[in-house]
Amino acid sequence: MKQSQATPSEFRSLKGIEYFDFEEDFMEDNIRCIPMVVRFKMDAAGIKLKLAEWCRFQPSERVQLALLPADSATELKTYHQFLSGLILKHTGNQATLLSIDPQPGWQNLHQVPAMIREKSAELQLDISVPQWQNLSDIQRFALLKLCRPGHENENFPKAAAEFGLLQMQTYA
Repeated sequence: MKQSQATPSEFRSLKGIEYFDFEEDFMEDNIRCIPMVVRFKMDAAGIKLKLAEWCRFQPSERVQLALLPADSATELKTYHQFLSGLILKHTGNQATLLSIDPQPGWQNLHQVPAMIREKSAELQLDISVPQWQNLSDIQRFALLKLCRPGHENENFPKAAAEFGLLQMQTYA
């Protein structure tokens, strides 16, 4: 379902987070997908959240997941416990744990990851190291998520345009 047919998400005008315009298209079976800010924090906290679990959470709980800090080891532990508790509360299941990448690709400011270079080449786009460095952590994270093998990738050009890396009218 596209943005014109759906109501805006609860994250659209939420202060204190990065939420992107292209995320308004993230719908699957009439369920709004997990926003990048939450996915970013889940990866750092070592939890995989399934869409079926996400859709059981109350809107206020989803907002809280977006707003909770997850920068320090203590904050990540708190985030992990909170998210695990929500999953258990709403599904009766234990959280699915992820291994935490000690050196995620989005964190490397010295080179653009190969997956990004390959996806960008399909769009005749060459993202330079300075452009990569000028993106926020969550923007770099989002681009990596959007170009993963097996991902539809339809939002990659929209994200690249939104982040100032190409002209949107070419890919609208």
